[in-house]
Amino acid sequence: MPHDEPLTDANAVKRAVNGDTDAFSYIYEKNVTRIYNYIYYRIGFEADAEDLTARVFHRAFGHIEKYQEKGVPFTAWLYRIAHNLTANWYRDMQRRKEISLEDQLDLPHHGELPERQVERTQEKEILMKAIRRLPPDRQQLILLKYLEDLSNGEIALIMGRTEGAVKSLYHRSLISLREEIKEIGGISGMEND
Repeated sequence: MPHDEPLTDANAVKRAVNGDTDAFSYIYEKNVTRIYNYIYYRIGFEADAEDLTARVFHRAFGHIEKYQEKGVPFTAWLYRIAHNLTANWYRDMQRRKEISLEDQLDLPHHGELPERQVERTQEKEILMKAIRRLPPDRQQLILLKYLEDLSNGEIALIMGRTEGAVKSLYHRSLISLREEIKEIGGISGMEND
């Protein structure tokens, strides 16, 4: 569908719903990195995160004409698709018993002493193991809060909960995360809190 007005965040979803593939491409470009990051930090495997991210957008493209504006950000719909595909991935992996939490991608920190780099890598591994030991809703909340830097209100819309329920879940999640970190072996400065 040709359109005279330029694509914007405000009109892209409406145009994509009406069959404008350029508008869907615009949506993809605006959201692919955040959806990938969300999935990657949930599962920890780069190739699988890439595959699941592609599946999120394939599914969204296949169902975009059914999308209805309900007063929540369009990204909430994408996060729900990502959440469901991630949950399915975990179910499939548990059936195969192939999950290895140690296969973490570590990006080098330029100008850092090797000892500190090793320490950071170990802390990251402990934190990711602890997050993955939490129930899926708590994992989702922590990743949306810290990875995506979303407000409690935005998280409530994505998770389909009230803002008060998100605050309560957030508090319980931090307590659980601290307990998991202590059980795994601690992170400098957290094990004695």
